[in-house]
Amino acid sequence: MNLLRCCALALVTTWAPLVVVQAQPVKAGAGTYFLAPKGNDKPLPAAPLRTEAMLAKAAPTSQWYSTLIFNPKPDPIYVQPMTVKTTPAGLELALPSKEAVASDRRDVEIRYPHRDPLMISPLAFEPGPAKLAKTGDWSIDISMARGADEMLVTVAHGSPYAFVHLTRGDLRVQLPSAGERFDGGADARVLALRIKGKAYAFFAPTGARWESASPTDWAARLPAGKGDVSAAVLPDDKAETLALFTRHAYTVIQDTRVEWRYDAAASRVATTFKAQTRTLEGADNGTLLGLYPHHWFKNAAVEGKLLGSPFDTVRGKIRLVAGSQFQTSSSYAGFVPYWPGVGDSPRKGELRDLMKADLRNARRLLLPEGKSAYWQGKGLQRIVKLMDVFEQQGDIEGRDRLLAMLQKRMEEWFSGKDAKSYFFYDTKLGTVASYPDDFHAIDEINDHHFWFGYWIRTAAEVALRDPAWVAKDKWGAMVELLISDIATKERGRADFPFVRNFDPYEGHSWAVGIGGAGPYGAWGNNQESSSEAINAWAGLILWGELQGNRELRDLGIYLYSAEAEAIDHYWFDVHGLVFPPEYKNVEVAQVFGGQYIHNTWWTDDPRQIKGINLLPITTASTYLARYPDYIKRNLGALEGEQEIWASRGKKVDPADIWQDIFAKYMALADPAQGLAQWDRWGSFELGDTRSHTLHWLLSLNEMGAPDLGISADTPLFSVFKRADGRRTYLAFNATKASIDVRFSDGKTLTVAPGTLGRTN
Repeated sequence: MNLLRCCALALVTTWAPLVVVQAQPVKAGAGTYFLAPKGNDKPLPAAPLRTEAMLAKAAPTSQWYSTLIFNPKPDPIYVQPMTVKTTPAGLELALPSKEAVASDRRDVEIRYPHRDPLMISPLAFEPGPAKLAKTGDWSIDISMARGADEMLVTVAHGSPYAFVHLTRGDLRVQLPSAGERFDGGADARVLALRIKGKAYAFFAPTGARWESASPTDWAARLPAGKGDVSAAVLPDDKAETLALFTRHAYTVIQDTRVEWRYDAAASRVATTFKAQTRTLEGADNGTLLGLYPHHWFKNAAVEGKLLGSPFDTVRGKIRLVAGSQFQTSSSYAGFVPYWPGVGDSPRKGELRDLMKADLRNARRLLLPEGKSAYWQGKGLQRIVKLMDVFEQQGDIEGRDRLLAMLQKRMEEWFSGKDAKSYFFYDTKLGTVASYPDDFHAIDEINDHHFWFGYWIRTAAEVALRDPAWVAKDKWGAMVELLISDIATKERGRADFPFVRNFDPYEGHSWAVGIGGAGPYGAWGNNQESSSEAINAWAGLILWGELQGNRELRDLGIYLYSAEAEAIDHYWFDVHGLVFPPEYKNVEVAQVFGGQYIHNTWWTDDPRQIKGINLLPITTASTYLARYPDYIKRNLGALEGEQEIWASRGKKVDPADIWQDIFAKYMALADPAQGLAQWDRWGSFELGDTRSHTLHWLLSLNEMGAPDLGISADTPLFSVFKRADGRRTYLAFNATKASIDVRFSDGKTLTVAPGTLGRTN
């Protein structure tokens, strides 16, 4: 299950240089972490396959290319639309095509495998071991150097080109089967081939000539000092397509960068994607950038600029634009840390009864079934959400008991005094990890945003009640350590990589630290619980707003908004642009670089398959309400999925597992139906409580379903709409001065410092 999976270092913006690598405690405020695992606890894997310059920086784990730095025989890298794979002979390059494969679950998995690749290699020397030589925000350089000789390859998400540079000699291209040349020979620089129904092209410098030793073996005879060749995958073999690719082949990508800007007044995030390019010869016509569906769908900025035929990929249609940059705009859904107390509901007595029971059992609820930082984080957040209910229902004594319990447990971990439960920092990789191990968190460096997201979100909400507890000379320093691990904004640092888990171009996170693992390694990196990623970004937003750290807050808003957009496309396909007709499920549980499947890492129970991309459902889950019809369609498919499950002789105990998750999900579309289907005595997910679930359901029945069509000029807001059209407006003020909040429909609300404001 991949889930929900001396030197004193200062924190966040004040990290000191890393000069000592011995196992010793390091103070962080009142807390302590370690520079190595304790006792016989095993260390993290090494990432040696980096150039000397890259070894001086934090290792980019959990990225689409991370297999390259850990594995001397790396898995394929899913660049999109192409795939590449390094081998001792050189670089494999392929254009994947769709395969629909029946599973033993009686559904279909969609795959785009790295198959029938071309081999690109130098003729004058033997390439050296592949190493990561440079990272852009969505591009990488791969060095295959031996002594003074080097083959350097640059690939970038969306780019149909692999830019190859040789320090000397000629280039060899070996084909998986006989290729048919279709370029006509008019341009001596160009070699275009049909191979097994797919089109490829190579663009050599002026003065080069292409020679064929056999139908499967070609060589580019390159002029001295001109060792650059652009290799391309083409969407078709039309003459106009080849002309388009020729026009742009000589402007090569050197670096890539993403920039974001949160516009509070409009509650939108503008994201700009910039490629730094260099023109090898001729006019600077710009390069070709391949836009994913979440880039081009309903994007007026690129309408009319899309060129040629699209690529069919695992992400849907990738469409081309010429130039060095483009921009997208996405809405920010907003959320508040908690919802207000329930009013005059006839079920308030039931809520009080559940609160009493949950308070009695709070210690047990704080410590779920596992002992790792993942399970502990879930236990912490379920208690903080229970604490919200007590506070908003006016039981301050109960709130304070829960708060003290939370703080005590977090201090036990953060203090470093427990021999088994602690955090450590690996100076060679630039990453935080923890023991006890779980879900391959040590050997695969998995799921940091999932695990640490729960801790950050909990700490932020503790800070609402006790800001002194999170001061940097207290326990806030340890929280900042976890934030730095997953949300460092600066690039090229030695202590932490740029936004470790997040892929700016794909618009979502990756979970596996080493890039690919186990039987699924051939399909690239993956992410299962997209909703737990959202939970982490919500924690960043709240923490940043509370601490007055606008840069962190805006980073969190960017990550939250981008991930929500990617979920709509690649997990739920709400626009019908990604899933092919062969794929009958209404959602994907796991998104990989080269495939997507309707399954989890630990079970093929359809309830958990569906629920893993919903939990934890909190006040930050309102992004799921953007498409209420999809919610009903998604839940409506569960009955048929369970029938198939039962027909295979499967049985889940209890049969209503996660029924609370599905009731809360339904309530985002239909509050009355969600409340009606919830079973007070049924199961509840290990990150939630019965009290919080009922409070959540009653709140929506009182306020109405989320109305994401109304925004506000503050980051912490929510709007709800009843069936009769009346709205409820909420806004939280994390600052120390009163604020006037303006909603996009003209409603205004004055909110006192540190309070939740409400108006109708």
